[in-house]
Amino acid sequence: MKKIVPDPPLPDTRHHTFGKCDAGHPPLFAVNPNINAHDALVHVAEYLRSAYNVGYKALEHTDETGRSLLWASLHGIEMAEGLTEAMLEGIESP
Repeated sequence: MKKIVPDPPLPDTRHHTFGKCDAGHPPLFAVNPNINAHDALVHVAEYLRSAYNVGYKALEHTDETGRSLLWASLHGIEMAEGLTEAMLEGIESP
């Protein structure tokens, strides 16, 4: 018999604020609690793909020094994306 729910089940998200700035007010954004981990990872994968695509497009408008920095950022994004996709594949595989 196949298990549908991991044993133990994957944890859900917890409330977490982000978007802090030095303007003297509370953070602007927050992750809602109790979001399924799989759903959260799907969103992470989408955000990483978008960040990579924007960075890659920015290469066309950047000088040589800036391109080196952008490539370093793109490689980091690509590594995070690979890890996220591997985690999703592990969750989705029987």
